[in-house]
Amino acid sequence: MGPPHLVNREREAKDLGILADLTLERLAKAIDHSLLRPELTDQEVRDGIELARRWHVASVTVKPYHVPLAVSLLDGSDVRVGTVVGFPHGSQTTRAKAFEAREAVEAGAVELDMVLNIGKLRSGDDRYVRDDIEAVVEAAGPQVIVKVILENAYLTNEEKTRGCRLAESAGAKFVKTSTGVAPTGATVEDIRLMRSVVGPHIQVKAAHGIRTLDTALAVLEAGANRIGATATDRILREFLERKEALRQGLEGRSP
Repeated sequence: MGPPHLVNREREAKDLGILADLTLERLAKAIDHSLLRPELTDQEVRDGIELARRWHVASVTVKPYHVPLAVSLLDGSDVRVGTVVGFPHGSQTTRAKAFEAREAVEAGAVELDMVLNIGKLRSGDDRYVRDDIEAVVEAAGPQVIVKVILENAYLTNEEKTRGCRLAESAGAKFVKTSTGVAPTGATVEDIRLMRSVVGPHIQVKAAHGIRTLDTALAVLEAGANRIGATATDRILREFLERKEALRQGLEGRSP
């Protein structure tokens, strides 16, 4: 690392290029605020939902039994309610996943993050994987966004590519890197790969390990449309701080 004044100038130059045209609203609408940790109390979930509402993020992702709570607390807001299906390992039967999807939608969820069958994908049973995803898409209905979690930590690039293409052919709207449970999560390289193998109508979600503004910006720049994050408050506050520092720096140079 160089002298502090040079490091600060490098950061300012980087921020000028990345942050100049990015607004708080656009960044917030790229975030799915995650409330999936098993130990969260009901009050902690309420607080998290209120945080999501306050920042106007894209959605809040809650455990299935918290969907009615989220629907109630977000009534009248622009924050969508999401939950998970086949979480976290994707090993439930297809019928069980379809039931989970229908129940979640009936409770008010409009976004579903489902885990594909990882073992079947690695076994080369593409028909099973595709049918499994398609069953959830059909159970959810056309108005619900289904995001397919690949769990990239366990997959080769060839398997990631096949998983993305199977999700697209099954009618999913998103492909997603990770559950947050596996040893590793989203990487810039994976986001670029996933973006390159699906069509422009399919979106990409990065999740697991996105705890800073720089990490969030890196995966968005690589092609992610959404990020799953627990550190939403930290990321958005850092954005405001850096944006203000950039504004003050530019004003200081004005004649």
